[in-house]
Amino acid sequence: MPDSMKYNRILDALETLLDTKSIQKISVSEIAQAAGIGKGSIYYYFPSKDAIFDALVERNYEEPLETAKSLRTQTNVSPFTRMAMIFQACRDSSAKFLSGPSSASNAQDKSYLHQKYLNHLIMELKPVLADIIKQGIDCGDIRFSYPAALAEIVLIVLVVKLDNTLVPSTPEQIEETILGMIALLEKGTENPAGSLNFLIT
Repeated sequence: MPDSMKYNRILDALETLLDTKSIQKISVSEIAQAAGIGKGSIYYYFPSKDAIFDALVERNYEEPLETAKSLRTQTNVSPFTRMAMIFQACRDSSAKFLSGPSSASNAQDKSYLHQKYLNHLIMELKPVLADIIKQGIDCGDIRFSYPAALAEIVLIVLVVKLDNTLVPSTPEQIEETILGMIALLEKGTENPAGSLNFLIT
């Protein structure tokens, strides 16, 4: 059985190396050295350097995904309240990433990793959010025929706008887009105008 401490040491080592070196220049040998383990041990945990990057992405978004999975089963809570809680967890996680250390020499790498984070977040959260929307449809709180499509649309808009790195916008532009999305969400799910503004606080 894999040693979780070594596994996390490998990810910590990669994260540290990314603060001073570009992705292309980081070797598996350097990751192993920074982690204090033999190079051969790396391949016990990861088949390639790319797999280590993917695992780092997954670890950094583990908390909001666990929050989402937990909320999926809390059917006693309104689906819209659970959606709001998921959105807040995503925003907090993205803000934590963006406030982390960075340097001009690896700005391109930070951008590359960040796009991987966003892609992972959307792909992992889509089925969870779709389930919550379907629960809302089943109980009559939401009237919409395509829960998976709605989940994907909402996640793409929120992740891109709240993250504010892929399409940089002013705070006023972000607010206008989010309010526009909420208005469409209210109309599309047959909820009264203004009733879902609490989704984004």
